[in-house]
Amino acid sequence: MRQPAKGTLRNVLIFKDLAKEALQRLEQLCAWKTYPRGRNIIHMQDATRDVFFLSTGKARVIMYSLAGKPVSFREIGPGDMFGEFAAIDDGPRSSSVETLENSLVASMSGADFKVMLRAEPLVMEAVLVHAVQQIRGLTARIFEFSTLAVNNRIHAELLRLAKAGQVTGRQARIFPFPKHGEIASRISTHREAVTRRLNYLEKEKRLIRRMGTTVLVTDVLELEQLVQDATGE
Repeated sequence: MRQPAKGTLRNVLIFKDLAKEALQRLEQLCAWKTYPRGRNIIHMQDATRDVFFLSTGKARVIMYSLAGKPVSFREIGPGDMFGEFAAIDDGPRSSSVETLENSLVASMSGADFKVMLRAEPLVMEAVLVHAVQQIRGLTARIFEFSTLAVNNRIHAELLRLAKAGQVTGRQARIFPFPKHGEIASRISTHREAVTRRLNYLEKEKRLIRRMGTTVLVTDVLELEQLVQDATGE
């Protein structure tokens, strides 16, 4: 019988300060599973409590409206954790998570996760930092939805992608660049608006350069100034 794929938790950010022996004990508590592209790992409103750690691959946090419109919140990459909210407060899942490519995922029961937090103060602190970062990110998005026009929201999302990409001097390389529909989902607009604005930034402003699945932001500081001018900060 074929054995399930197994990875390591070494690249998971909340475990980066753990000793090797402690990390190995946690790995023994995990179940490992490979998910194909387009598969749901967790479903919104589920009553499950497992916490997940992405070893390889990519996924996204998403919700769907009653009409089936996707609303995407963030992408999850190798080393990220998700599903911890339900484990912490015993509430239903607040969103769905689905894979964007083949992904190897470790899962830990909510009960084991709570025991681990009590036993490992460094991990507890890392989980708190992770939660605060998510709150800050969502707060920024709420502000943008409330105050910025669509074009300005596109600039703000492009700036987030640039800062998370490969930055060299004033330039940033974003790879792979999300599909226009994915960006539209994140900022509550439609794909055509994203396409028009990116064309403008490339052909008129010369602020981006598209090369296949890579986008080069030619001047991150200028892009940041566009966002600041719109927000008044």
